[in-house]
Amino acid sequence: MAQSVSIGEALRARDARASASSTRLILVVCAAVVAGLTVVQQAGAESGILAVHWTGVAVLLIGAVACTVLSPETIDRTGIGVVAAVAGVTLICTLNLITHDTSAAAQAFFSFPVFWAASNLRAGGVALVTGTALVADGVTLFLLSPPAAAATDLVFVGAALVVLAVMLVRAANTQERLVAALQQQARVDSLTGLVNRRAFDETMEASLTRPVDAGTALVLLDVDAFKTINDRHGHPVGDDVLVHLAAVLREQVRADDAVLSRLGGDELAILLPGCTVEGAQRRAEELLEAVRANPLLLPDGTLLSLSVSLGVAHLPRQAGKLRSLYHAADAALYDAKRSGRGRVAVAAA
Repeated sequence: MAQSVSIGEALRARDARASASSTRLILVVCAAVVAGLTVVQQAGAESGILAVHWTGVAVLLIGAVACTVLSPETIDRTGIGVVAAVAGVTLICTLNLITHDTSAAAQAFFSFPVFWAASNLRAGGVALVTGTALVADGVTLFLLSPPAAAATDLVFVGAALVVLAVMLVRAANTQERLVAALQQQARVDSLTGLVNRRAFDETMEASLTRPVDAGTALVLLDVDAFKTINDRHGHPVGDDVLVHLAAVLREQVRADDAVLSRLGGDELAILLPGCTVEGAQRRAEELLEAVRANPLLLPDGTLLSLSVSLGVAHLPRQAGKLRSLYHAADAALYDAKRSGRGRVAVAAA
C-alpha cells in the first residue's frame, strides 16, 4: 500500500490548479493545429484517415472540456493530466503512422506532451511521458523509415526531448526551492527560529475556530529588565538572550502540542491548544524555573542570570476570539510585572 501511494505521488502535478489550466490550453491548441493540418494537408485523403484525424480533434476537445468542468484537485488525484499526456503521445504516433509522416514537423508534435509534463509534473511523471514519447517516435520511425535514417532521427529528436525535459524539471525544482525558502522566511523569525507573529496569529485563529473540550491557553513571556541588559552588555548580547530563551522553550515544550513564537522585541508566546487553565499555569511555572536554572554564558565566560514574567490566559471551548485571548494574556503579563517580576500571573476567568 505504501509503495502504491509513493508511485501515485510521483505522478501528480506540482501545482494542481496550474496543471489543469495548462492542460486545457495545450489540448485546445493541439486540437486547433490538428484540425488545421487536416483541412490543409489531408483534404484529399481517404475517409478512414480523415475520420481518425477528426476523432483525434474531438478527443482533444473533450479533454479540454473535462479540464474545465472538473476541479483541479480531481484532475490531479485521478491522474487525468498524466493520462492525457500519454494519450497525446499515442494520438501523435497513430496519426504519424496512418499518414506515413516522419517529417521533422510531425515529430515535433511529441514536444507538446513532454513540454507539458516537464512544466507541471513531478520527476516520475516527466520520466513516464518522455519515455513514452521516445518509444512512440522510435516505433513510427523504424516502421516507416530505413533503419539508418530512423536511428539518426530518433537520436536527434530524442536528445531534444530529453534536454527539454531535464532543463524544465531543473528550473521547476529551483523555483520550488526558492518559493519554499520565501515561505519559510515569511513565517519564521530569523533570529530565534520561532514562528513569527503573522504565522502565530494564523495558527491561533485556526485553533480557536476548531475548539477542543479543554479549551485553548495562551502564555505570554517577557524578559525582565531587557533594556538594562541591552544597555549594560550591548544589543548583540540582547539578541543572544532571545536565542537562548528560544532554546530553553524548545527543551521544555513539545512541538506536537504547542506553538512557540516571537511576537516582537523580547515578547515570546506559547499557544497551548487543548490545555486547561490549570495545565497552562503549571507549564508556565515550569518555564519560569527552567529559565532561572539556565543562565546565559557570555563571551567573557561569565554567567548572566535571566528572569522572565509570564501571563496566562485561557478560553474554554467555543468561547471568545483571538483579540480577547491576547488582551487577557497581556493583562496577566503586566500584572506579573507590577507584582515584582519573575513570576506567573493568570488572567481572571
